[in-house]
Amino acid sequence: MTQFKSDFLRVMHERGHVHQCTNMEALDEQAAKGVVTGYIGFDPTADSLHVGNMAGIMMLHRMQQTGHRPVVLIGGGTAKVGDPSGKDESRQMMTDDKIASNIAAIKENFSGYLTFGNGPTDAVMVNNADWLDGLGYIPFLREVGRHFTINRMLSFDSVKLRLDREQPLTFLEFNYMIMQGYDFVELNKRIGCTLQMGGSDQWGNIVNGVELGRRMHDKELFGLTTPLITTASGAKMGKTAAGAVWLGKNRLSPYDFWQFWRNTEDADVGRFLKLFTDLPLDEIARLEKLRDAEINEAKKILAFEATKLAHGPDEAQRAADTAKATFEGGGAGDALPVYEFPRGTTPLVIDVVVTLGLAASRGEAKRLIEQGGVRLNDAPVTSLAATVGAHDVGADGAARLSAGKKRHAVIKAV
Repeated sequence: MTQFKSDFLRVMHERGHVHQCTNMEALDEQAAKGVVTGYIGFDPTADSLHVGNMAGIMMLHRMQQTGHRPVVLIGGGTAKVGDPSGKDESRQMMTDDKIASNIAAIKENFSGYLTFGNGPTDAVMVNNADWLDGLGYIPFLREVGRHFTINRMLSFDSVKLRLDREQPLTFLEFNYMIMQGYDFVELNKRIGCTLQMGGSDQWGNIVNGVELGRRMHDKELFGLTTPLITTASGAKMGKTAAGAVWLGKNRLSPYDFWQFWRNTEDADVGRFLKLFTDLPLDEIARLEKLRDAEINEAKKILAFEATKLAHGPDEAQRAADTAKATFEGGGAGDALPVYEFPRGTTPLVIDVVVTLGLAASRGEAKRLIEQGGVRLNDAPVTSLAATVGAHDVGADGAARLSAGKKRHAVIKAV
């Protein structure tokens, strides 16, 4: 691995946060000499962020951990346009009141990850509506628009995706990349921001901002992206059969958030511990070597540490205690039906569903499974031939089976 002068880039690399960087050596020099101010933008398209945003949030978290100043840019202005990146069709337009309501709710999502204040490395939150809403159209085009060529803009993946699929791309959305580039220049002028970070799908937009800073003000700015986070099976991070995994308690309980991490695929445990927790790397190295049933202990640690950051240590402990009570008897588990099977056997999930009365008939159980309505340890059961084995019940000898949103049971190996 490259030897870095700065703790910032060393930690970012060790933890797996780095995909691309515009000028790694120069950024490393700056980060080693003093405080770097860096930002990531989040458009308030809902009243909570979700696990898909956590890669970016953790980049800001690492900045502050290593002595730099993170900036949360809330896209109150760009949300009125809509980012076309990764979208097949236009977003629904939101009212100003809805955007303001979403911003107020989203602010709480960052409380466990960042310390806000007025100190040199304290995080700050800014809203790009503060400068975008007051722009004069013709002056903006003359000052900023002349630095963007249509040829280049048409080559961007976010644009090509729509055009290739013959999906409409509005002129409003076409302006998004200009506005995002201008955000970087404006943040540099206002608070000395020299680094923009984001997901790998934002690389083109970030490079636009870096180039715009050079063209407009001869400023050296930097861009840094994190890899697109997918699971070992290729699924998009943070998406489940039930929908997005939200960070806000208003959308998802801390217990369900804990369960999401508890159900991480075996092959992802080490990588996710590095990316989404503050556990020391030597402890992570030990945990990712665990195999078979023992890997479930590492998953519980991942769940606890990720939930601790998002919701605080008390909520993380409460979620862990609830899960233990549910799966090992006592507490919440007493109220759930229990199916016991001999260790070494592998009963069919569909048979367990019917035996426990979670479905009225085998036909209903079959339909539930085919529609993704049956979950084992909160992971969808995708096959009628799926079985319950030692791997599912883990070291504690229990697994959770759900049919629909309200029917739950405990499966125990005896």
